[in-house]
Amino acid sequence: MVTLDSATDPVAGEFDGRVAVITGTSWIAAEVARLMVERGGSVVIVGPDTDVADEVLSPLGDAARFVVGSTRRDEDLEAVLDTAVECFGGVDIVVAAHASFVDDRLETDRSRWLEALDVNVAGTSLLVQRAVPLMEQRGGGSVVIVTSISGKASQPDRLVYPVTKAALLGMVRNLAQVLAPKRIRVNSVSPGWTWSRNIERRYGTRERADRYAAQFQLLGRLGDPAEVAEAVLFLCSDRSSFTTGADLAVDGGYSSTSPEALGHAQIAVPEIG
Repeated sequence: MVTLDSATDPVAGEFDGRVAVITGTSWIAAEVARLMVERGGSVVIVGPDTDVADEVLSPLGDAARFVVGSTRRDEDLEAVLDTAVECFGGVDIVVAAHASFVDDRLETDRSRWLEALDVNVAGTSLLVQRAVPLMEQRGGGSVVIVTSISGKASQPDRLVYPVTKAALLGMVRNLAQVLAPKRIRVNSVSPGWTWSRNIERRYGTRERADRYAAQFQLLGRLGDPAEVAEAVLFLCSDRSSFTTGADLAVDGGYSSTSPEALGHAQIAVPEIG
């Protein structure tokens, strides 16, 4: 990785003095935190995964704190915001990058539905609700919610997870309107298939996972967590100062294609003549 100084890098120092609360410990969340700190910001990360806390925190030094908690518990939401105020002086940015992958499709019972909706939807909204007064004290701020291509299109063997992600896309539009008078922008990033712990467990190697993703992502591979994180940081920054209520697809072309676009049907049933 090439490191540029502020004289040659237009984004160096763009988060100087700013404080971000980041939910989740995925590789995307970790990259958001790393880039935010690299560009001058401070971060407070909240997540239940204590076993990966060191992995996420180790590159960040004194500019980061980790709070063990869940978006399902109000006291944990309060704790992460209190930590941001006590350690760094306030909150300017909220990045909701956590997710529950609970999904038993038609077999999902009420308790599992409520768990997924609580983590992905209610937890996100309640965190933003609590962060709003703190961002107002700083003159405004930015909220970025990591949604998914799963919220825009049906996919095999899924039901609950896509519904929660679709709900988040609706939340972005409505929060953007509610919070615009407070000078708080709200946007989302919808990743396509992106290299992650879950995909590594399912497919084993990056090469194998890339071959799979090439069947439906125009660029012929998975996304990298850093590519998604760059989009998140753009929406957090002043570079997107006139953008709110928007969703930015970082999906390698997944959402732009029709079922026949990659030629699978033509291969299976070739044209005659």
